[in-house]
Amino acid sequence: MFRRRRVEDVAELPLADDQDDFDPGDRDDQDVPGAGLEDGPADARAAAGASRAGSAGAGEPRGPWDVTDVYPDRERIDLGSLQVPAAPGLDIQVNFTGDQALAVIVARGDSMLQLQAFAAPKRAGLWDDIRLELIDELNASGGHGEEAEGPFGLEVRARVPAEPGAGPRGLQPARFLGADGPRWFLRGVISGPAAGHPAKAKLLEDVFADTVVVRGEHPMPPRDLLELRLPAEAQRALEEEMARAADGGEPVSPFAQGPEMLARGPEITETR
Repeated sequence: MFRRRRVEDVAELPLADDQDDFDPGDRDDQDVPGAGLEDGPADARAAAGASRAGSAGAGEPRGPWDVTDVYPDRERIDLGSLQVPAAPGLDIQVNFTGDQALAVIVARGDSMLQLQAFAAPKRAGLWDDIRLELIDELNASGGHGEEAEGPFGLEVRARVPAEPGAGPRGLQPARFLGADGPRWFLRGVISGPAAGHPAKAKLLEDVFADTVVVRGEHPMPPRDLLELRLPAEAQRALEEEMARAADGGEPVSPFAQGPEMLARGPEITETR
């Protein structure tokens, strides 16, 4: 099931202090994966793929994938910068604040995976620095975080306050996953029962591993959030519903046609 909902508390990454890799005047033919490296673009993509090999074993790279990679062909929901795999039993939502899409939420029961993709420098990844920042922020806010080895390499295992001032008894488990790609960084946060139960986390880990990131060729400052958007069918249906409501008519569900919009995929609905 696919939903659009409004939220006000989805955090973005703080801007990097050093943005030397961002030049708004870069030409498109210069601002491509691997530009500015001694290796060519193909070598840079190969290196990025190798860094995302995770626990799959030597010579067996796994995602998250860049759109230029060769990756498994399966049904994915196109949300602009992210193509998220669809599977039965998953509830896929796009979280909005105002008119800006901030994150994709993939939920299964009481467990969920939050996905956000950010621009990254040409010459370096972000995850090494962000892990340390996360741990410092968690510890300063009354929670706890530490590095641990996971299926995608190092991750942050955390205990986060359920609400401000909840105290030690109000801490809940969370896992912060990270993957550096060519000029992008993908962050995943697993929360709910799956954060402390490997078997329950497996499906959400598979979603993270099989997500495709579409960076685009336009220059962006490091740590800027990559644009998310609703699928074309969902956006058209939403606009029709809003126009009907503005005319005083009875709102029509933008997905009254049922699951045909994503053949073989989850039923798509939308809430505002």
